[in-house]
Amino acid sequence: MATTKGKTAARRSGARAGAPTASQLAWLKRGLTQPGGKLPLFDDGGQRVNTRTIRSCIDQGWAEPWFANPTKPDWLVCKLTEEGRRLSEGE
Repeated sequence: MATTKGKTAARRSGARAGAPTASQLAWLKRGLTQPGGKLPLFDDGGQRVNTRTIRSCIDQGWAEPWFANPTKPDWLVCKLTEEGRRLSEGE
């Protein structure tokens, strides 16, 4: 149990874990073709990207919040970080 809490705390403190999951990597790669590395709010099927996927990528340092959406304040508008770009291009 302590290991799980330690990993979560390490991620929040800026420490990097291993490789991204398939869904995280797919989401990050979609930012490679967008201006400024903007990451999509919706997947290819029109469904909202899972908030856990977004928050996990932020915690890992692969994505960062870009700006607040005044019409939808609960939406996380993010962009790739340099680390996220490197990771996405390296696969």
